[in-house]
Amino acid sequence: MQGLIDEVVGINSIDAAVVFLKQKLNALYPSVEDALNCCVESHKGQKRKSGDDYAVHPILVAAIVSHFGGSEPMIKAALLHDVVEDTGVEKSEIAARFGEDVALLVDGLTKIDEIRGHELPPSFTDEKLLKAALSFRKMLSSAISDPRVLVIKLSDRLHNLLTLSALEVRKQKRIAEESLVVYAPIAYKLGISKLKNYIEDLSFKVLFPEDYQKIDEYIKHNEETIEEKLSQIAAKVKYLMISNGLEEKNFEIKSRIKHYFSIYQKTQRKGVSLDEVLDLLAIRILIKEPLECYSVLGILHRNFKPLVGRFKDYVAIPKENGYQTIHTTLFFNNTIFEAQIRTYEMDDIAEFGIAAHANYKSGVAAHSGTKWIKELDFQGDSAVEFYEFAKNDLISDDILVYSPKGALFSLPVGATPLDFAYAVHTEVGHKAKEAYVNNVKVPLIHALNSGDICSIVVGDKPQARCTWIDSVKTSRAKHSIRNLCTQKLKDLDRRVAKNILAHTFGFDYYELRSWLDEAKYSQVIYKIPRDKAYYQEFLKKIKEESSLKSRSLFTRIMGIKIKKYHFDHFDFYSNKPVSEVAFDVCCHPKKWDDIVAFYHKGKVTIHHKLCSHADELIAKHEPMIYAEWSKSEIRTFKVVVALENKKGALANFVGFLTKHGINISSLEIGKAKAFTEYCTAEIEIKHDFKSIKDKIGKNFKLIEFAFADDAYKENV
Repeated sequence: MQGLIDEVVGINSIDAAVVFLKQKLNALYPSVEDALNCCVESHKGQKRKSGDDYAVHPILVAAIVSHFGGSEPMIKAALLHDVVEDTGVEKSEIAARFGEDVALLVDGLTKIDEIRGHELPPSFTDEKLLKAALSFRKMLSSAISDPRVLVIKLSDRLHNLLTLSALEVRKQKRIAEESLVVYAPIAYKLGISKLKNYIEDLSFKVLFPEDYQKIDEYIKHNEETIEEKLSQIAAKVKYLMISNGLEEKNFEIKSRIKHYFSIYQKTQRKGVSLDEVLDLLAIRILIKEPLECYSVLGILHRNFKPLVGRFKDYVAIPKENGYQTIHTTLFFNNTIFEAQIRTYEMDDIAEFGIAAHANYKSGVAAHSGTKWIKELDFQGDSAVEFYEFAKNDLISDDILVYSPKGALFSLPVGATPLDFAYAVHTEVGHKAKEAYVNNVKVPLIHALNSGDICSIVVGDKPQARCTWIDSVKTSRAKHSIRNLCTQKLKDLDRRVAKNILAHTFGFDYYELRSWLDEAKYSQVIYKIPRDKAYYQEFLKKIKEESSLKSRSLFTRIMGIKIKKYHFDHFDFYSNKPVSEVAFDVCCHPKKWDDIVAFYHKGKVTIHHKLCSHADELIAKHEPMIYAEWSKSEIRTFKVVVALENKKGALANFVGFLTKHGINISSLEIGKAKAFTEYCTAEIEIKHDFKSIKDKIGKNFKLIEFAFADDAYKENV
């Protein structure tokens, strides 16, 4: 790792940090000096885990921001980014002293410290995770209008990675993992490849030290050979370009070795050794005009044999982050190398991304690399779910899909026509009825490929496809489907609740509806079919209220007693006897699917809650009772955890499960594509699975926890 990293490493005093900042700024403007003084004064007496004065950190963050083209407000915000969070300085003081622009940037970078009432976590949610998720959402919300927030945050994260050694190993790994799966992809989305590469390599070194060392030793051992080969390639290319009429002053050739994490990814994805990585060596050809890119490409392909299938033209079709370069892989004297061809302007954009654009300094979010932020759904009920969805979007490789009119959409690998529909517009996604890919009709959850032309046929009404949430890949599609289904299920459960209550009370349906409206219960009764405890409490409450308000109503319901009836896999709660249970022929719900139950003369008929025939019966106000899957049943779950690659890690996990009385029916361990040791287990749980999930999540890196009893593999 070279350049900026080498400059920052070893600076551990305020004086040295200030000198470095001045070097990056060339001149210390009065307002910047004022912010510097505020930073030093506010953090006076505070120390980092390393023992260094805390102020060293924000000063170096400001220097890194400057390196990436940061404006004066950004430099000041970087200097002050921790003062609101860690000292007694208020946001209003920042605004009064340094301007509203700086205050907004600092606010976007300030972590959530307190959880407000409406954000209180469920009992099974880790509070630290919730705070992290809320802070992440707040930062991205700020970045919608001002992407400068992200550049400062990435600079902050880079310096934190450089000083990880002072922390305990577990915390080092947590920060490095988050950096690798969240912040490096954000840098990529913004097109700042230098920052991305720095963050990836530093995280890689912490997470996989042995693999990092192998690559480092290989590069150092072969350094002379590699440099000689690169020199020969560059000399040959230079000779060819001059021979074909290009003046030396109008182009530049740079040679490089791929950064370590990129090399590691290639060895893992393709299952090859370091000697077999095809494009370990690379040259970059910089020229003045875009059209010259294709002239240079022609020269290379006429004189070097190209490797079939390794050509990409991002000049004609830029990446979503604005990246433009022609890539080709070539043979030369028993060596394979990658050639990148781009203009000087393209090179600035490729290296510095959003920082290379004029609007960057003023905070205008006009760069294409910020589009992904706007497409994230910030309105979800759960900050933790949003965090997970956003992470999935960030780490996914992209494919390019076209509309029939040629509009280009960047989607994650595995995306479906339904993802495409939601990317076009939320209403298009809701009303999507049919999909055509390359003029061929396909299912809405068909996997798209890069280069596909996708067309969507919409219907008249939104379709709540509640079982398809796990089939779509984008956070936008997942959130949109979930929001639509949440409302639909609430409306459905209100109708079911009215039928249950009418049957329980012996009321006429319309009489009951009128009474519920009058008593203002209509909006809350959706909880009744979902929660038997709420159902029982509701009945108790109604009895108490009726005894005070309506003697006639009390007389009608005072004798109602709800009993539990158990049949095979089901528990029913009814004031009338249940003697027989059957499935209707229309839907056959699988184990643990949401169900509803219709009652007729002691016989109960089970339907999937979303069954169309059940919907018709609900609309006819057929008698219904409360039904649920029996919780006494032993339930099988698939659990995937990431374990540290060290002796005793597997035994520790197995011992943990045994200690909590969890039976293990199968166990498998192996390395996955994400370069982490994964352990996959099938376990059997007889008691509260949410508490078990919570316990596993607090002690291990939980990747997946899902029902394994049926074909839906419903994620819990």
